[in-house]
Amino acid sequence: MSDSFQRSNLAQSMKAQRAELEHALTHGPFRAHADRMIEVGARTINVLQIGWTLRVKRSCETVFMRLPELLASGKRLANDLRNLRDDGQLGVSWREYIRDAGERAILLIDLLRESGDLFLEHEAAGCQPVLFYEYEKIMDGRDLPVKSNFVLLRIIPLQDVTIDYSRRRPFVIIPPRAGHAAGVGAHEHDSQLGVALREGHPVYLVSFRREPEEDQQLSDVAYAEAAFVREVIRRHPRAPLPAIIGNCQAGWATLVLAATNPDLTGPIVINGSPVTAVSGNIGDNTFRYIAGIFGGVWIPMFLSDLGNGVFDGANLIHNFEMLNPERRLFLKYAELFRDVDTVRESFLATEKWWSSFCLLHENEICWILENLFIGNRLGKNMAYLGSERQHVDLKQIRAPIIVFASHGDKVTPPQQALNWITDIYENEEEIRLRGQHIIYMVHDDIGHLGIFVSSKVVNREFRQVATTLEAIEALMPGLYEMCVKDVQEHDGRKSFSVELVERHFKDIRALNDNYRDEFPFGAVDRASELQAQIYHTIARPLVRAAVTTFTAEASRSVHPERLSRSLISSRNLVLAGFKSISEQVRQSRAKARVDNPFLLAEALYVQHIAQAMIFWRELRDMMYELMFHGMWNTPLQHYFGGRYEVHARQKTLEELRVRPDVQFALKMIATGGFIEAVIRMMALLVSDRGGIRRDRLDRWSRVLTRDQPFRSVASDRLTTITRQQTIIATLEREQAIETLPLLLDDAEERRRAYFGRTLYTRSHCGNVAEHDRPLKAVCSGA
Repeated sequence: MSDSFQRSNLAQSMKAQRAELEHALTHGPFRAHADRMIEVGARTINVLQIGWTLRVKRSCETVFMRLPELLASGKRLANDLRNLRDDGQLGVSWREYIRDAGERAILLIDLLRESGDLFLEHEAAGCQPVLFYEYEKIMDGRDLPVKSNFVLLRIIPLQDVTIDYSRRRPFVIIPPRAGHAAGVGAHEHDSQLGVALREGHPVYLVSFRREPEEDQQLSDVAYAEAAFVREVIRRHPRAPLPAIIGNCQAGWATLVLAATNPDLTGPIVINGSPVTAVSGNIGDNTFRYIAGIFGGVWIPMFLSDLGNGVFDGANLIHNFEMLNPERRLFLKYAELFRDVDTVRESFLATEKWWSSFCLLHENEICWILENLFIGNRLGKNMAYLGSERQHVDLKQIRAPIIVFASHGDKVTPPQQALNWITDIYENEEEIRLRGQHIIYMVHDDIGHLGIFVSSKVVNREFRQVATTLEAIEALMPGLYEMCVKDVQEHDGRKSFSVELVERHFKDIRALNDNYRDEFPFGAVDRASELQAQIYHTIARPLVRAAVTTFTAEASRSVHPERLSRSLISSRNLVLAGFKSISEQVRQSRAKARVDNPFLLAEALYVQHIAQAMIFWRELRDMMYELMFHGMWNTPLQHYFGGRYEVHARQKTLEELRVRPDVQFALKMIATGGFIEAVIRMMALLVSDRGGIRRDRLDRWSRVLTRDQPFRSVASDRLTTITRQQTIIATLEREQAIETLPLLLDDAEERRRAYFGRTLYTRSHCGNVAEHDRPLKAVCSGA
């Protein structure tokens, strides 16, 4: 019997152990980890499938949409050639076209020779700023305690432009240092500089020399820019704080400047700036994948070592141009060949800026890659300046931020320009409670360079921004979208209607697809760090030992972007005679008739070649995306880069209440006077209506700056009151309305608060809408 008992006990023990093992596998950490890996793998397969489908669909749509047009043009060409043959004029038209095409070819070669000479001349002069306006140097970064290659320029207006140097807000425009020399957005008459000057504002430009200073870092650049802004403030003591305009890469640099010097800047305008450079949508925005495919930061380190510690900006321009290779390699010259008689001046003016390449120190390019294009640390509020000594906290910015993006921008799509807002702030209530103003605009179709240089955009969107800055500062804190609409007036002239509409985080998230696919860049960032450490330890000493000043200069001179221009200059003896030949051609120029069918055949040939190159580019981009997600979006890489992920938990309004500044504002709910009451009423009304029109915003701005008692209050004090009353109106709305009469203990003040220009136009209390309860509260106590 004892043996039977032991056998039964052993069987039960084994059964219990098996059950315990099954429970551990199905409910323990192992199962949770396995489930997570399976979920990540399924999501990766889904991403690859969606990316493949979207790109194939877009490629097919592009081909089939253009096919009817190409077939119709081919049919028309065949009919024209048939008619010419029947009329016996086919040979005449052919000879006419051959002469026209030969003359255009000669003029094109000579024009390229001129652009090559202009490139060499500009390089020899040190790639000076390419500006339409005259300028004078105000400050030089070399003269500062912390040296840099940046300089401050004052733009000299044209004679017919009047500038108010005493009271109008100065504009400080910062062009991008992303490969080109200074000049984008400033080398044409209809530019950001031109708009600001025509509005009577003093304008300054933060320019830079081609070569950086020794061991220059981004912290040195931020120091110089802060010193420049202080100098502008000193020159205009009676004017409002300067408005800072940052284009492209200078946009995030402007945010860094404002975050580390929150007391210096007025409104900030960033145009097409990739603050969250790893964002984008599946099936689009291929540019962000390059670092993950071709290697991390060790590649720029290697190129900087070949350049004797200096990174060549021509590499950045080459990457930018290869984003659309059909334009760089073919369409640009095909269009120039077609219009060579009319585009000479504009082409040379553009090429002078486009062909001026700047240099960056290794410290600068590595910081940019590690904190933006690979690590995304600035977009996660985790970036530091000066060897990790200074935290760049974008929440410390107190000036209004205006962000301009475009759906047609393939370099900086709206996701990269706007996602940092939802990543850094907990919600729109936090933006409001911090007293911050963030206004964004999203254009429908303008491209990346068009944001800065298109006269249409400059005279429409940028002009509305430039003329609305004072009103924006008077706006209640929060997140808004600026909507600019065309209005056709009765006399045929066009004006614009501007409205600021209150937005929420869901509106920004709606610009993204359902896949926030930034987490693979965590693995890319970690792998980049490891590769950089290996290169720095093993290969860098050998590379640096083999590089001299001569080899560094030689490597830059044979860069494809420079070599392709120098080879077509007058230094090429083959092209030396084209100058005299082109002059003879211009004197005896014989253009083909517009209806010559061989011109149509030429256009059809260009379209076919361009379409083939576009199809190749779409195929290349699809392979890039599939390769990136296949490499870095796997369960193993997800685990590898998991520690680089930041999972922000959205705080509730109740959690935001515990902030000391919020608690202080709420304690002041029944304290104050006429100023506090009127500002609180405006905060409540704007919150009710979800936005404010331009005319009402201008009226409110005039009240704050010109009417008493607001005019006598310092601007920083007025900003503090506005923030406190916004906190009260957001967190304690009902009590804010009930306590309004306590702030207006005098009947005359109550009447002024209601009937004055400080609010929307009303005739009497009986016309107050039901949702305008702040006005009813004042009326009831009057």
